Amino acid sequence: MSSSISLTSSSGAMVNGFDPAHAAQLSESERQLVHRRDRVLGPAYRLFYEHPVTVDHASGVHLYDAEGNEYLDVYNNVPCVGHAHPHVVEAVHTQMQRVNTNTRYLQDGVVDYAERLLATFPEQLDNVMFTCTGSEANDLAMRVARWVTGGTGVIVTANAYHGVTEAVAAFSPSLGANVPLGEHVRVIPAPDPLRLGVTGAEFTRVMREHVQAAVDDLRRHGVQVCALIADCAFSSDGIHPDPTGWLADAAEVVRAAGGLYIADEVQPGFGRLGDGWWGFARHGVVPDIVTMGKPMGNGIPIAAAVFRPELLESFGASIRYFNTFGGNSVSIAAAQAVFDVIESERLIDNAKAVGDQIVAGIRSITAQDAAVAEVRGAGLFIGVDLVSDRDTLAPDTALATEIVNRLRERRVLISASGVQGNILKIRPPMAFRSGDADRLLSELDAVCTELRGEGALR
Repeated sequence: MSSSISLTSSSGAMVNGFDPAHAAQLSESERQLVHRRDRVLGPAYRLFYEHPVTVDHASGVHLYDAEGNEYLDVYNNVPCVGHAHPHVVEAVHTQMQRVNTNTRYLQDGVVDYAERLLATFPEQLDNVMFTCTGSEANDLAMRVARWVTGGTGVIVTANAYHGVTEAVAAFSPSLGANVPLGEHVRVIPAPDPLRLGVTGAEFTRVMREHVQAAVDDLRRHGVQVCALIADCAFSSDGIHPDPTGWLADAAEVVRAAGGLYIADEVQPGFGRLGDGWWGFARHGVVPDIVTMGKPMGNGIPIAAAVFRPELLESFGASIRYFNTFGGNSVSIAAAQAVFDVIESERLIDNAKAVGDQIVAGIRSITAQDAAVAEVRGAGLFIGVDLVSDRDTLAPDTALATEIVNRLRERRVLISASGVQGNILKIRPPMAFRSGDADRLLSELDAVCTELRGEGALR
């Protein structure tokens, strides 16, 4: 679930965002717009890049400023089928002319879409509830989990991000020390084989032990575990879609303790990892609840939570839940159109092929650079781990920031991730094609060559 939090480390230091000290590089019109924006939006709204990008319009995998300068979008997962895709635009336009209302009325659209969506899941997951955002979906998932289990304990990874509501922020450690975790939250390490120093079956054992330790600690404090919630790409932890399999063991531990496994598919879902529709399937596990959001409507607000039906029997009968805009007619039309495009343009296969191309290209470009500890990813979700010392794996935030901003000056837009913001985060729309990958790799190669010449990349 992407947000402006990616601009800061967990300590609050700027990572790749605008710093007023760099205002001199802005044009007069940009300076005025930044001033007006700061005045009316306040300090919580932050901008990407030392030299912010002014966006006027977009198409496909490109953003444009008012002068028509074009930028290659290698970051935005929300417009998964591409910015302003004509099929999605037409679907929304057509539905807006007919009706836009809520799910209390009988409508073919919401039922048709629900059936189509659920057909992509294992048969055990057969009910869906619609919301407007991934944060709402995670909030709802946790409400159901607490109702069903009677527990309140939540287990998350070290720098997880699951949303912005007060309840969800309380189990999102990536928001930093100024947004304290709930007292019933337990944190396990990021699934990072490089820093844990283990691989294969040993890695699975170590992660299982961490989950068991979290369960045991909750029990010692008189807390029943409610759920383990995980984004299986571990985006905010630094992008760790592999190794797979360990989440099945983790879910087993949590279920044995009376809890549930919630798969947060807001970022890895809808085929982004290039291996089926949902990332959890790569781990050989069927979750109890799955949440999804942002890419679902290509930017139109729609999200959902999918459940094992038995979880909703008591909750639905006992709890009054209604979301006026969740599953509204226009958002459902957008979601249906997104589904059409993913299938007709074979975007899941494309994510696999182009993602492999990017990973191979970056590994080739950086093969001799000690600062690049690892290039990892699945599909169109790729991380480049930058360190200042290969022995200690000390993160090199400054280098990541420099690469992000130099690429921006070449009109190629990426971001950074991880606790210290030292992981280059490459996550373009799924419509990103081989030619787009070639351009990304060419510009990255040029930036790396510059930095080597300056002694900043070794």
